[in-house]
Formats: sequence, C-alpha cells, structure tokens
Amino acid sequence: MTYQAPAWLPGGHLQTILPALWMPRPAVALRRERWQTPDQDFIDVDFLDGQPGKPCVVLFHGLEGSSQSHYAQALMHALQQRGWSGVIPHFRGCSGELNQAPRFYHSGDSAEINWILRRLHQQWRTQHTTARFFAAGVSLGGNALLRWTGESQHQASLADAVCAVSAPLDLAQGGAALSGGLNMLYTRMFLKTLKPKCLQKLRQFPGLFDQKRMLAAQNLYEFDNVVTAPLHGYRDTDDYWHRASARWILNDIRIPALVLNARNDPFLPGQHLPRQAAQCVTLDYPQHGGHVGFATGAFPGKLDWLPQKILGYFEQFV
Repeated sequence: MTYQAPAWLPGGHLQTILPALWMPRPAVALRRERWQTPDQDFIDVDFLDGQPGKPCVVLFHGLEGSSQSHYAQALMHALQQRGWSGVIPHFRGCSGELNQAPRFYHSGDSAEINWILRRLHQQWRTQHTTARFFAAGVSLGGNALLRWTGESQHQASLADAVCAVSAPLDLAQGGAALSGGLNMLYTRMFLKTLKPKCLQKLRQFPGLFDQKRMLAAQNLYEFDNVVTAPLHGYRDTDDYWHRASARWILNDIRIPALVLNARNDPFLPGQHLPRQAAQCVTLDYPQHGGHVGFATGAFPGKLDWLPQKILGYFEQFV
C-alpha cells in the first residue's frame, strides 16, 4: 500500500498543513476517563468502545495534539467502521485542563508510555482474553512509543505490534529543520500554545523555570533548554535531543513495528531518516505525504489513507 499524493496537493508543506487544518474530518463520539498517575497527577483517556473479541488500538498523539487532532479522529472513525476498540491517552496538559505536577511531557517519555500501556493492557485482558492489542504513535507520540518499545525489548510484547507515524526519529536534525525558513511557521504554532501553558505552570509553581527566558524563546531549541529538558531530567537541549531520539534504539526492538515517515516531511527531512533497524522493524519511507498528512482523493481531499495503512499493518497479526 504505497502512498501517492494527489496532483493538486504538491510539496511537503501543503501535504502537512491542508490535512491538519482544512480537510473534512469524521466525527466520532468518545468516552472519557480520568486516571491518577503514579506521581499523583492526572491524565485524561478517551475511549472508543468496539465489539467484544475484536482488537484494540491505543494512539499516542503528537506535540500539542489531542483526541481532536485530524489523524486521531480519522483513525477512530476507521476503527469504528471495523468494530475495533480505540484508546487515546492524553499527554499531561493536552486534554483541555492543565495537569497538576511540576512537569509536562516530552519526546522520550517512555516511562509514561509504559505505565499507560500496562494499565490499559491489564484492563483489556480482563475483558477480552484473546483479542489483539496494538499501539500507534504520531510525531512526538511515535518517537516516545518507539523509545518504550526499544527500551522494553521483549517486555514490550504486551503489544502485538506497534506503528510510529512521522516520528522525529532524530530530534537534533528535526529541531534544526524547524529552526529556520518556512518551517518557523510550525515552530511559532507550537510556541503559541506551549508558552501560555508555561505561564499557567509558573502560577502553580513559582520559580519552576525562568519566565523571561521562556517567553523570549524563538525556537524549540531555546524553549527546550529552559523548560522541557530541565523539567524532565535532562541536562540541556542537546542532552535531551540526543538521549530521547528513537533512532538509537531501533535495533533493540523485539516486536513487530512499522516506522512510517514521508521523505518530504518538513519536521525531519528524508536524508536524516535511519537506514538500519532490527529485523522485526519495517522502515517505510514514501517520497511524499508531509508530516502526518497522507491525504488522498479529489479536492478537498480525504484523510482515510493513513488509518488504512496503520490498520492494514496491524491486521496481519490478527
């Protein structure tokens, strides 16, 4: 199932922006639960309840994403059509309400992925003893999922297979790509939502980080240096971007994994995509698709290719 971009949608930027902002989205009703975290914080988890005995797919969203993101709604719709179950755990502060702990979330958040998946898997197995259990991640969520998969090695087998879409596998190269030119559009979009959250966090925990430096950050490198890296146990941005990048653990993965990245993704140009991975990992790098785009069909386009790609991969293990 090879992706072919429609003729009316040329280039990585249009293939990224139009699906995210303007293409029609299917509406799917989800059920929400609030979970207490191991450190006494909370996350909100949205559920699509499928038919008994059919598989479940857990989706980890991207930076500042949620269950309302275009790719999340498209995947939940495809799951609903199959009668499968779906789960979208929100990273901290991404469900519409600021979390309570002095931390947020980040690209290497494998410990967060671990406790979420283990709780979901235990809950799923209690109700569905034999149905398959899969996990997917998009962008930041895809990188964090791959980190968990590689770090856990055989213990990741609680998932029958995983899929990462448009993951920033090399955070340093991705950060550099987002620090100049037209790509600054995406950086400004992220900072527009991250900075207000940080001001709220400083009201919860005065002095947690340097407000002036945070507000002055012009790119993700500067922002991560002030906020993300120190809040989550990294020395600085360079340390965070190196240690959290998924590319270094692709050879450690021991369960089936699909890594899907378009070569024209503005967030991680094709020349920086890893060429080697464990035998159970499929590296799929189509020429086009943008960042979590992969739109098809006549104008204004459809979002159904990516869900079909993800679920088509999982179906071979059902």
